[in-house]
Amino acid sequence: MSRWFAVGLALMGCVWLAPSAGSAAEEVVIYSARKEHLLKPLLDAYRAKTGVETRYLTDNEGPLLARLQAEGAGTPADLLITVDAGNLWHAGEQGVLAPLESPVLTANIPEQLRDPKNQWFGLSVRARTMVYSTERVKPAELTSYEDLAEAKWKGRLCLRSSEKIYNQSLVAMLIARLGEASTEKIVRGWVGNLAVPVFSNDTKLMEAIIAGKCDVGVVNTYYYGTLKKEKPSAPIALFWANQQTNGTHINVSGGGVTRHAKHRAAAIKLLEWLSSPEAQGIFAELNMEYPANPQVKPHASVAEWGSFKSEGLNVSLAGQYQADAVRLMDRAGYK
Repeated sequence: MSRWFAVGLALMGCVWLAPSAGSAAEEVVIYSARKEHLLKPLLDAYRAKTGVETRYLTDNEGPLLARLQAEGAGTPADLLITVDAGNLWHAGEQGVLAPLESPVLTANIPEQLRDPKNQWFGLSVRARTMVYSTERVKPAELTSYEDLAEAKWKGRLCLRSSEKIYNQSLVAMLIARLGEASTEKIVRGWVGNLAVPVFSNDTKLMEAIIAGKCDVGVVNTYYYGTLKKEKPSAPIALFWANQQTNGTHINVSGGGVTRHAKHRAAAIKLLEWLSSPEAQGIFAELNMEYPANPQVKPHASVAEWGSFKSEGLNVSLAGQYQADAVRLMDRAGYK
């Protein structure tokens, strides 16, 4: 049954790149939830540098994790690369990743951005912060995620759906910091302040602000960067949340070596390279994300948004409190 389940998953729009001629010992097989245009340039650069061949399969996070579980010891995957610390945490908890002892990774990736058990490591960083109308909101009016629950934002707030893990992780980190009771009060306040029903993605949310349907929302920074690249004069701007308290919420994309990797040593070397300044620079440019390696500066277009203080909690807490966050958002009526 597991075999047929895995075969079915393989037919769900996944993408494979066949390897070029080369030794199997030099091959690394990757399961990735990152889109091909964000992954292939990195792997091409690694092959040019080392001669190591890679194959990869891309799909959404859920099917990839289910596939790894179904395949068990027979999986061809050596690396799992996915978005959001919550997804990485689940992969670790489900036993599909192996702990690593890598001085290179622990030197390159700060403790806050990696699994306490060293099963996965952040490779790029995104902030989830406020975006606001420059026509109807003054920056001095904005302060924190908690403040968006206050009455002054009644009928002025836009949010993305609670079904997306990015918002689940934000609420999970609020729970980790403030506890469930305080977080539920905040989320209920958000729901009560909504100007319109929740959106399916961050881009639609920002377009609603531009159209005057709401005044403020919460988005991942790279969505903002993409929209502003397409519409430079759009009357919206970022505001770094919680700078007077704990700092802006951040999350990661990252990766780990699978428990049953057939090319474990080669997979570790590739993961280490992905944490290097060379690869981190490519990451930062491709998707307007922040480097996970603090030795690397953000791309110039990202640096223009200004610097900010980030939340100091370990991002793995986004996974640890995810189930609590989902139940809380459901109780609060956050769709």
